[in-house]
Amino acid sequence: MTQQNHPEDLPDKPGIYLMRDAKDKVLYVGKAKSLKKRIKSYFKDELDSPKTTAMMRQFHTLEYIITDTEKEALILESNLIKKYLPRYNIRLKDDKRYPYIKITKEDYPRILITRRISDDDSYYYGPFTDVYALKRMLKFIKSLFKIRECKNMNGPCLNYQINLCEAPCDNKISIKDYQQLVDKANLFFQGKYYDIISIQKKIMTEAAANQEFEKATVLRDQINSIKEILERQNMEFNRQLEQDVIACSLNEDFATVVVFSVRDGKITGKNDFLMSFAEPTTPEKVLSAFLKQYYTGPRQIPSDLILQYHVEDEELITDWLKEKSDTEVTIKVPEKGMEYRLIKMVTKNADIIKNHQKEVKGALLDLKTYLGIPKIPRRIEAFDISNISGKNAVASMVIFEDGAPKKNSYRRYKIDTTGPDDYAMMKEVLMRRYKKLMHEEEVNSLVKTADRPDLIVVDGGKGQLNVALTVLKLLNLTNIPVIGLAKEFEHIFIPEVSAPIILPPNSNALHLLQRIRDEAHRFAINYHKKLRSKMVKDSLLDHINGVGPKRKIKLLKHFGSLQKIKEANVEQISQVNGINHNLALKIYEYIHKT
Repeated sequence: MTQQNHPEDLPDKPGIYLMRDAKDKVLYVGKAKSLKKRIKSYFKDELDSPKTTAMMRQFHTLEYIITDTEKEALILESNLIKKYLPRYNIRLKDDKRYPYIKITKEDYPRILITRRISDDDSYYYGPFTDVYALKRMLKFIKSLFKIRECKNMNGPCLNYQINLCEAPCDNKISIKDYQQLVDKANLFFQGKYYDIISIQKKIMTEAAANQEFEKATVLRDQINSIKEILERQNMEFNRQLEQDVIACSLNEDFATVVVFSVRDGKITGKNDFLMSFAEPTTPEKVLSAFLKQYYTGPRQIPSDLILQYHVEDEELITDWLKEKSDTEVTIKVPEKGMEYRLIKMVTKNADIIKNHQKEVKGALLDLKTYLGIPKIPRRIEAFDISNISGKNAVASMVIFEDGAPKKNSYRRYKIDTTGPDDYAMMKEVLMRRYKKLMHEEEVNSLVKTADRPDLIVVDGGKGQLNVALTVLKLLNLTNIPVIGLAKEFEHIFIPEVSAPIILPPNSNALHLLQRIRDEAHRFAINYHKKLRSKMVKDSLLDHINGVGPKRKIKLLKHFGSLQKIKEANVEQISQVNGINHNLALKIYEYIHKT
């Protein structure tokens, strides 16, 4: 990378350039067919936009990289924008928060959810915006194709015993046969359901011909499961299509971009993304910037991109995508027909999400005003305690960013404090959370701006607020605003003010606070129930004489859950293989006595 403070003698070649401020922070990354002509345009007497004028006031140094072609410059520009997130670029916001599916490069691959993409020859699919839907889909895939979950292959585990894994750890399936299962999972993530069905039908027919009826039955069930997925898709076309349908909706300082993925003629996914920018821009520029940054990542590139508008660098982008995917890629801007109706539907989705984001931004601005805090609370951390008379006490921390839950950052805590003392419990969890934050900030200075909250919300009144203030003072974090939110009358308690703040009942700011508080409460309650359920489960099955690990697995496999065992009578329990009448009676009596 070459550093240059003046535009003279710049090369008349394609490349990218970085504008930096006096603190060496990247302000802008740009590409150019001719570095000399493009960069000289920044040093004219009259600049072409307020954004450029503002940027040049902060400009200190220039760096550039020469590339062989403009296409190489486009790729490098996209990568550097994602790396530096320059303020004056139109950029895909917080792309790292979205999870990907990873199929590992191993003899017996695993399928994982990850937020980190490595150059390790693994397969990656994504990004996905709904992590809970992704987890459900992954659970379905693993059970459908019996893909292993264990990291260390130390012998058959429970999944093998309940027929959810082929036990490659015990050499019960060859590498070749296991790879065929993984190949089908790959096809599934690519949306090629009909290809999987065709493969499965062929194998099922061969199995039936060889009188392998159990294998044929399993394959039949897999085919039916995939057909159910197809039936649940919400739109079908008459032809086999591979398309991404992309539209955006702009606000003053951000845009919402929505992508519908169409594979094998079915809509297989919908994702939405935020693009931020420093000054008003156009949909064409937003879509162009989105395509460059979105397809830089490891994702399937369809043959057709259906767009709302034609974009800047359209020919360059299609050439790049063609080279990247090794298939012909076409950009279309339809004016009639099915594709036009589809782009209208995607645009409507983008408008709805943008309007919701606008409402949320208004609620955050109102919240700043009502609470008298120094900045808009874009990142809010909320805490709740759950216990019954001090037993099995747990705490939750939920995080909302820009008014939306950031569920991958939620935390739950087992409380060490004994006795029903809510104040002491709140003190413990706040100390644990913010001591850790201080340590992270010491290790990595970037964490300070990324993970420090703009507002802390504790569930409760004046007492819980005072506990939080004490903790923050001890940790020298008194510059973080904190409030207490009491459930009964929705009173908001703030420091150094005796009377609570009462927001209007129809206030968006109040509704946002209620949603955050309720989410913290839900997360704590669910964790508390989970621990109680685990204790009950352990005590009911693990402490019955005669019920060892193997019989426990047989019971759970036969009935499906502990609750079903509870509902069974002695005769039904005795029907489980390996459970005689006397043991069934003992199990029944123990469960109902407990």
